[in-house]
Amino acid sequence: MLAALKNAAHRAWLVLLVATGITWYLGEVGAAGTWAIVAMLTIAFVKGRLVILDFMELRTAPLIWRVLLEGWLILVSSLILLAYWMSLK
Repeated sequence: MLAALKNAAHRAWLVLLVATGITWYLGEVGAAGTWAIVAMLTIAFVKGRLVILDFMELRTAPLIWRVLLEGWLILVSSLILLAYWMSLK
């Protein structure tokens, strides 16, 4: 088990499983409100970043590719959070 965790993709996969479980739990308990939205968006951001870095193999890619994809992820996450914030008014 520990030998399998030496691989970055395996560690990322484990984190993705745990993050998915947390998101599922938040849905099952009916978590709502700003804290739940921020928690789920944060989890989605972390999951997206792990996919970009470990499964798309951009961790060692040229900086421009990382900036483009991580910037896109930050932009989309920010727009979702902004849309949620605007819907509260």
